[in-house]
Amino acid sequence: MSTQNVARPAAAPADVTEARSEVVGSLLRPPELIEARKRAEAGELPAAELKRLEDRAVDAAIELQESAGIDVITDGELRRYAFFGHLVEAFEGFDKLGGWAIPFRDENGEELVLRRPVVVERLRWRRSMCAEEWTYLRARARRPAKVTMLSAQQAAAYYDPEKSAGAYRTRDGYLADIVDLSRREVAELVRLGCTYIQIDAPQYAALLDPKMREGYRQRGSDPEELIDRCIELDNAIIQHHPGVTFGLHVCRGNNQSKFYAEGGYEPISRIFNGTRFDRFLLEYDDARSGGFEPLRHVPEDRTVVLGLVTTKKPAMESDDELQARIAEAARYVPLERLALSPQCGFASTIEGNRITPEQQRRKLELVARVAHAVWGDR
Repeated sequence: MSTQNVARPAAAPADVTEARSEVVGSLLRPPELIEARKRAEAGELPAAELKRLEDRAVDAAIELQESAGIDVITDGELRRYAFFGHLVEAFEGFDKLGGWAIPFRDENGEELVLRRPVVVERLRWRRSMCAEEWTYLRARARRPAKVTMLSAQQAAAYYDPEKSAGAYRTRDGYLADIVDLSRREVAELVRLGCTYIQIDAPQYAALLDPKMREGYRQRGSDPEELIDRCIELDNAIIQHHPGVTFGLHVCRGNNQSKFYAEGGYEPISRIFNGTRFDRFLLEYDDARSGGFEPLRHVPEDRTVVLGLVTTKKPAMESDDELQARIAEAARYVPLERLALSPQCGFASTIEGNRITPEQQRRKLELVARVAHAVWGDR
């Protein structure tokens, strides 16, 4: 392997606010871990053995990111069956596959349908959503690390007026519990020493996509009011934790290399100055995301993490291409307030995107290498 393709590991930043490269969350799950989870769910594998295999997979994920030179790492979300699994499996009350289906598609017209969870009983605490993930990661990571959680608006999609009414008469009643439980989780993570929490909010994509916005209007909902409500809920979850960095990730769906929405950020641009997030991790890997112009709304004390490297396709962006796009974004947000990441996770669902582990490694090295070239050692 040529040494020019290997990222030069930079010195880890003193804190996450100085980080110039990070992953969004999930990494491809090893086949043996996928098989082990199936066996465990079928009652064929003891819980202790599943945990041993999860630990081993997380160790490898940490090493992968650190050897690539990534500044801020995650555990790859390898203990989850999907990016929202920490919520669904931490509480009694969800029907894991009973919610309404959402279609994902790609540029070739190929589609698949994802069955969402649905709340069918009052939520009852079973275990912490992320404490196990964080404490294991904290003990083994040599670089700054973060935990990913779900936004309240994404959790709102797991309410069905018919199937959920026996548990919660209204969606607002359900969301009140989601906010309370999420605030409790944030407080526990902070107590355990976590200083960077990322909130995943792909549901915002439904509020920037022109066709989906029209669908809301036809169903009697005002997209502008929904945006304001999303901002209110997000702020309620993350407020009152000085010294902790909060990031907001917005993408347009990510499931086996497919998406469900498209459109630029302008329709939801007030999230930049209306929310209390410190870092905005934004999907920008192709034309579906629009241009950088909406970044002019980002306040001067916030950082934008540009998701320029696609996780959906094996094709590799070039170093020069990425540096040119960073320079273009710097017309709207100063270079010192920019950073770089993949556009989304590599495996938002257990199946993973249609790339190989080797391609994943090369993309992580690309992110770290370009970040080092643009911003240097920190």
